[in-house]
Amino acid sequence: MMPSNAEFAALAEQFRPELLAHCYRLLGSIHDAEDLVQETYLRAWRALDGFEGRSSMRRWLYKIATMACLTALETRSRRPLPSGLGAPSDDHRVAVAPREPAVPWLQPSPDARFGVGDPAAIVATRTGVRLAFIAALQFLSARQRAVLTLRDVLGFRTAEVAEILDTTTAAVDSALRRARARLADAGPVADDLAEPDQETQRGLLDDYVDAFTRADPNALVHLLRADVELEMPPTPTWFTGRQAVIGFLSARVLRPHLWRMAPTRANGQPALVVHKHAGGGRYEPYGIQVLTQRADRIARITAFNDPSLVAAFAPHLETH
Repeated sequence: MMPSNAEFAALAEQFRPELLAHCYRLLGSIHDAEDLVQETYLRAWRALDGFEGRSSMRRWLYKIATMACLTALETRSRRPLPSGLGAPSDDHRVAVAPREPAVPWLQPSPDARFGVGDPAAIVATRTGVRLAFIAALQFLSARQRAVLTLRDVLGFRTAEVAEILDTTTAAVDSALRRARARLADAGPVADDLAEPDQETQRGLLDDYVDAFTRADPNALVHLLRADVELEMPPTPTWFTGRQAVIGFLSARVLRPHLWRMAPTRANGQPALVVHKHAGGGRYEPYGIQVLTQRADRIARITAFNDPSLVAAFAPHLETH
């Protein structure tokens, strides 16, 4: 029996956080993902008369969302990080390339948008929206992204994926093999899942904020791995190695009282909302830093220096 409008609204709304995560995986932009999820619900509402209940409401919504994303991706470029465009520098004295605001850079996303209060959603967030994973997905074609996320992240059966994508099971299997192989070539994505326990993670984050805001590079040295990497979209230049990263931060970033940082969570990882001093006691939005931690050290700092991202995180700041 077809659900009533009220029943549809009640049934469909529960899937919004996971649909948002799905669209984010495919698009690499939280802003675009939110637009496409809204479009998904509008399309579903208009097509409700045609929903006969032969598939689950969840799978029907995923079909609409996936096809909407694939259509959108026909006219959009992939969203890289600087590490996906060129080699890093191990010398902080190199000339830093000018910002590239025209590049559609990958964006971070607040964990809270994906319903992390639900234990099942926490697992999906940590394994399915890690920054390294989302960045690696950008190396796949749009259809390969869809197949891989539907099968390997969401656990749909091959026949279900074929139905969602209006294709054959053989085509799904072929695309999945190619996507897995390409993803393996993109880098050690799974290795990024290893991180410290909550207490160690919190202590490391607090120490990082303290060292950064006090402009103390010597304190930062003890928090970073020797092979730490720093990238700062929309700046294409990025750095590898503790000496290069500390050298760059010391020379061009760290100044006492210049920065304010508030803890949050992004892509299943510890993150910081960053404001910059603008004079007169005012601090203006500057961007989001996402930290990748391994053991008791920071392995990567991804500083999204885009003030427009701050508003998405403002309601979701952590409190001590």
